[in-house]
Amino acid sequence: MSDVKPLAGKKSAQKIAPAKPRPSPTSGPTDPGVASSPGFFSRDHVPEVAPEEALFFARSGLQHRLLRQLKRGSLPIEARLDLHGCTLAEAGIQLAEFLQQCQDRGLRSVCLVHGKGHRSAEGRPVLKTHINQWLRDTPAVLAFSSALPRDGGMGALYVLLRRR
Repeated sequence: MSDVKPLAGKKSAQKIAPAKPRPSPTSGPTDPGVASSPGFFSRDHVPEVAPEEALFFARSGLQHRLLRQLKRGSLPIEARLDLHGCTLAEAGIQLAEFLQQCQDRGLRSVCLVHGKGHRSAEGRPVLKTHINQWLRDTPAVLAFSSALPRDGGMGALYVLLRRR
């Protein structure tokens, strides 16, 4: 390092400030399991889901055995939420509260009944479509799968929650 010399002209160069200030590291929620809002909200562009379509989602790194148990419905259901007859706004609030309560109580495996949307005013599964997206966006949700017929079939989901 004895032969290293400073570059000429760098002392007089002025620094240029960035166009946009960097966001502070504490601008987001501090706990990934806690929602930043009191409920989920309707979105304009959500991928459509058919009434009889099976849903499945899993974050990377989960054990295959655990996912197989979730799909087969062999994990014990520790809590259940039925959203039949709810509006989208009501369902969003109830779902957020339910997931928060389940995490607070240390529950891992829950069942959500959303229905298939056969009697909805739009004639399509609005709740099923939005819940599919909401759960994917929730860090506390590790995986979910459509339920077996005994638990609601394509109108319900088994959900695996993250441990605190």
